[in-house]
Amino acid sequence: MRKQITVAVVVSVALLLGIGIGRWFSVGGDLTPSVTDTTEREILYWVAPMDPNYRRDEPGKSPMGMDLVPVYADEVDATPGTVKIDPTVVNNLGVRTAPAEIGPLSRRIETVGYIGYDEDTLQHVHTRVDGWIEKLVTTATGDPVKKGQLLFELYSPTLVNAQQEYLAALRSNNSALRTASRDRLAALGVTAREIARLDNERTVSQRVRVYAEADGVIAHLGVREGIFVTPATEVMSVARLDRVWVIAEVYERQAAWVESGQRAEVELDYVPGRRWQGVVDYVYPELDAATRTLKVRIRFDNDGEVLRPNMFARVTLFGTETEPVVHVPREALIRGGSADRVVLSLGEGRFRSQVVTTGIESGQRVAILDGLAAGDRIVISGQFLIDSESDIESALQRMEDAADHSDHKGEDAQ
Repeated sequence: MRKQITVAVVVSVALLLGIGIGRWFSVGGDLTPSVTDTTEREILYWVAPMDPNYRRDEPGKSPMGMDLVPVYADEVDATPGTVKIDPTVVNNLGVRTAPAEIGPLSRRIETVGYIGYDEDTLQHVHTRVDGWIEKLVTTATGDPVKKGQLLFELYSPTLVNAQQEYLAALRSNNSALRTASRDRLAALGVTAREIARLDNERTVSQRVRVYAEADGVIAHLGVREGIFVTPATEVMSVARLDRVWVIAEVYERQAAWVESGQRAEVELDYVPGRRWQGVVDYVYPELDAATRTLKVRIRFDNDGEVLRPNMFARVTLFGTETEPVVHVPREALIRGGSADRVVLSLGEGRFRSQVVTTGIESGQRVAILDGLAAGDRIVISGQFLIDSESDIESALQRMEDAADHSDHKGEDAQ
C-alpha cells in the first residue's frame, strides 16, 4: 500500500514539473500569463455545409443535423452576386478562363444537306397514245442509259392506223395530205428516225420504238413489260449524274444571311478529306413547316459521279463579315429562359455572373452586344457551378434588401 502511494506521488510531481517546463518555453522563459490577441475575424452569418441557401445569424444545426459553418466578411465581396473560391478548389474544378475579344465575325453557316438529282436534267418519259409495252429494255431503277439507246417498244392501234394513213398519203399526189399525215405522226410521238424508215421501207411497224434523249440513269421506273399505258402513265424518268443538287437546311434565325451567289463547301463522310466547292444556286421562298428551316439549293459538277443522290453531306455557307464586335467562345455562354449569362473572372479567386445580350453565332464564337468589354476574362469551363453559387448569393442579397425596405416602410407607417 505504501509503495503504491509513493508511486502516485512521484507521478504527480513529474506531471506538474512537465506542465511548468512547457509553460516556461511557450512564453519565452516568463511564467507570467501572456496577453492573447483579441482581434477576431468578423462573421457575417452561418450556413449549412450542404446547403448555402440555409442561413442563420448564430451557430446551430442544419436541417441535416450538421454544425453550421461561419462565413467571414473577408471571404465575401461587397458586390452582390460575387463569390470567392479558394485557388485549390478552382484548380480541382478545372476552371479555365479566356478573354473576350473584339473583331469582325463571318456570317458563316455550318449545316447539313442531302444530295439529289439536278431536276433540270430529268427526262420524264410518257406515251402520247394508249397502248401496251411489248418490249421493255431497261428493267430496273438505277440502270444506266446512253443517249439514243432503246428504252422500250410500244404497240398501239392508233399508231398503226396513223402509219397506214401516212403510207396512203405517200402513194397519192396530194402534198397537203402527205404533210398533214407526217405532222400527225410527229404529234403522236413518232420520231423522225421512224418516219424516215416509213419513207424508205413503205411498211407499217406494229411496234413503235422509244429512245433515250440523253445519258443518265433510270431514276424512276413505273411500268413492267406487257402493261397497258395511257398518256397519263409515267413510264420512266431518266436523270443525269454529271451535275447534282445539294439541298441544305438553314435555321430560321440564320435565314437572313443566305443569298444566291454565296460560296459554299461540301464534305462527305465516305470521302474524308475531300471538299467540293460550289455556289448557292437558289434560296427557296418558304420555310419547312415541320423543321422550321429554310432550304437552300447548291449546284455542283459531279465529275466521276462520286456524289450520289440521297447521300448525307456537311455544308458550309460563307457569308459576309460583320462590323467589329465583342465576341466570346460559344461554350462560355449560359443560356437562360429570360436572359443569357457569362461568368466573369475578377481575379484573386473572385467570380461574378454577368447578364449579356448576344448577337450572331459564327462557328464557335458568339457576338456580345452588351454586358462585356474587350479584354474581360470569362470562365469557359466549370462556369455552371460558379454561376449557380453566384445566383444564390444575388438572390439572397435581393431578399435581404427587400426585407430591409419592408421594415423601413413599416416604421414610416407608424
